[in-house]
Amino acid sequence: MAEEKPETTAVSAGRMSAEHFGTVNTPVYRTSTILHSDLASLKAELSDGKLKRYAYGRLGTPTTVSFEEAVSALEGAARTVSLPSGLNAITTAILAVCSADDHLLMTDNAYGPTRRFCNGALKRLGVETTFYDPLIGAGIEELFRPNTKAVFCESPGSLTFEVQDIPAISAAAHEHGIAVLMDNTWATPFFFPALKRGVDLDIHAATKYICGHSDTMMGTISANEANTQRLVSFVNGLGLYASGDDCFLALRGLRTLAVRLKRHQETAMRLASWLEERPEVSRVLYPALESDPGHVLWKRDFLGASGLFGVVLKPVSERALAAMIDGLKHFGIGYSWGGYESLIIPAEFVRTATTFQAEGPVIRLHAGLEHPDDLLSDLATGFARMNA
Repeated sequence: MAEEKPETTAVSAGRMSAEHFGTVNTPVYRTSTILHSDLASLKAELSDGKLKRYAYGRLGTPTTVSFEEAVSALEGAARTVSLPSGLNAITTAILAVCSADDHLLMTDNAYGPTRRFCNGALKRLGVETTFYDPLIGAGIEELFRPNTKAVFCESPGSLTFEVQDIPAISAAAHEHGIAVLMDNTWATPFFFPALKRGVDLDIHAATKYICGHSDTMMGTISANEANTQRLVSFVNGLGLYASGDDCFLALRGLRTLAVRLKRHQETAMRLASWLEERPEVSRVLYPALESDPGHVLWKRDFLGASGLFGVVLKPVSERALAAMIDGLKHFGIGYSWGGYESLIIPAEFVRTATTFQAEGPVIRLHAGLEHPDDLLSDLATGFARMNA
């Protein structure tokens, strides 16, 4: 039998209809206490040192299990854990593999809060971070130390969208017993099968595309077999938990992820191609474009592109940029992305291991599910205000 397509997996995985009177969607379980039939069954929960499927609300309910099993099926993972936010998933994954006196390699184009965590809380806990050139590829090996425990990747990178050579980085790291962690929020499991490319812990801000409706905070970490035990033990030891309501909403979003991503990609390609031709634009940062420096790697390793991309404008005053952005009708001004709505923000970033040359202001756009004609018209009138 042919291997099941991911679109089918997203619809069918994690459904527990037989356990819930035939309902298509696993209901929301809001619970702390789970009762046991007798004293023997209560004691049996820990008799082999492992908790059974349902022992206490924080450790899992049918709702959380349904969501985590569905994500694991898409990822090809041994186990997925759900967490309160994307940033919490990032910090938890790092802390699951790094301890005091360890060394972490962090890509220089990482999500801003990830960088702040490394320079703040992680440093206070005794873990040293070295930021590295995201385009280093197999050369990452030159940065390894005896106490290097993990390499953290984000591809494409936040705000500047460089594509990393994940297979090369993973191969080098694994030669030295070093774990590879990746923030894969941009591509999702649909467009970048991270565990198949060598990643050990694949991280998502499920707040974004997986949930898809800008109404839920959620993070996930999916682990391969070799890293499952230490991840689960660490998460349970910290008492981390995602609510049944949030897992229900995230699972509902996952069911339509394939069709939403298709539309996000189509609209983003149309907007990015149009923007490349605008006289106000210096360059567009979107790996799916043939003109993008990361296009070759993207085409080799990725299966698609999401709706988030960057635009480097030609030099323009802050007043003119505000005139453009403030008057937009269909692009909201707000952080996050991955929901159904289009968004735009000016992009400000920090680099310490590398430099990023921008001729003018950098803006980040998220192509939502509105009709692309309306989005193009909105941008065109925005440029008219800028030029005026």
